[in-house]
Amino acid sequence: MRTVTFVIFFSVFFTVYGLINFYIFARGLQAIPAGFQWRRVYVFTFLVLALSFVVGRLLERRWPSPASDVLVWTGSFWLGAMTYFFLAVLALDILRLVNHILPFYPSWVRLHYLEVKQVLFISLGGIVALLLAAGFVNASIPRVRALTLRIPKRADGIRSLTIAAASDIHLGTIVGRKRFDRVVGKINALNADLVLLPGDIVDEDLGAVIRENLGESLKSIRSKYGVVAITGNHEYIGGVNEACDYLADHGVTVLRDGVLKVNGGIFVIGREDISINQFAGLRRKPLAELMAGVDKRYPVILLDHQPFHLEEGAANGADVQLSGHTHHGQLWPINHITAAIFELSWGYKMVGQTHVVVSSGVGTWGPPVRVGNRPEILHLTLTFD
Repeated sequence: MRTVTFVIFFSVFFTVYGLINFYIFARGLQAIPAGFQWRRVYVFTFLVLALSFVVGRLLERRWPSPASDVLVWTGSFWLGAMTYFFLAVLALDILRLVNHILPFYPSWVRLHYLEVKQVLFISLGGIVALLLAAGFVNASIPRVRALTLRIPKRADGIRSLTIAAASDIHLGTIVGRKRFDRVVGKINALNADLVLLPGDIVDEDLGAVIRENLGESLKSIRSKYGVVAITGNHEYIGGVNEACDYLADHGVTVLRDGVLKVNGGIFVIGREDISINQFAGLRRKPLAELMAGVDKRYPVILLDHQPFHLEEGAANGADVQLSGHTHHGQLWPINHITAAIFELSWGYKMVGQTHVVVSSGVGTWGPPVRVGNRPEILHLTLTFD
């Protein structure tokens, strides 16, 4: 089942990836006159950029090295550039189509059409480069977003609980030791009672995590009641059992359809990621079954990586649900797509009697870039009465 799923997934990915790259390549090539010496340079450079991510990931799995790191980084930036080049070229082609039907281009454009294409070619390259640079800086500086949530229950004598939550870290080649240590520093500065990691802690291949010894950074996270995590879809892509074992070996309690009682009076429920069916051919336990042994007179915190079916947590008595996964699109305007797919792509919403919080995540997947949103660590204060 897992093999079939991977074949289908990667077949679709490479088909779409190849078509988009060919579209951008063909349109860019039209801006360079035939016989011009820069034409060969363009073809060679484009091929290197388009293939670098795929080749880098394959090398990373088999022969990790500085060369594979360079290719992965190059290819990751290209994924971001590709997104914006595609949108720009598509917009220009739509304008061309409209002009073909209802001519509106001024005469000087028609008379100097090749020169205009060359100016657009250079200008788009500069704009996309600036956008990626700004997005890279933005992605490297996570903010702390604070929320206070009131829960009308008692919790064995404690009046409040502080939580630091960091979803979608994506540890690996892109989010390495230096960047993750900054995240850990921000988490530790919050002096939280409990640290929660709601999925996609590991990017894909565990090899890069082991090579950078990121487990030592995980072990340095401080909290009164420990660090609790759940699986995300990327743990399944890279090998869920290996990833969970690595996390457990470095001080993280991983709840896989499990329940943990904290301080004798607060329940934390961790669900398997919904992609368990897609990648492992298994089904996660129904939430009602997980809740069967939970005393709902006490506060209940539900961790579910992907924010689907928010009403389910509310129907089963969860007081708080924490999710991630969406990255809130990561690159504008993809946030409009995630907002259409998910009931809550980012932020806070009350669903029934459940406080639902969906984080944009602290790391990145693919491009080490965020445009139109910020990486974040949640600082939640739960008050009980």
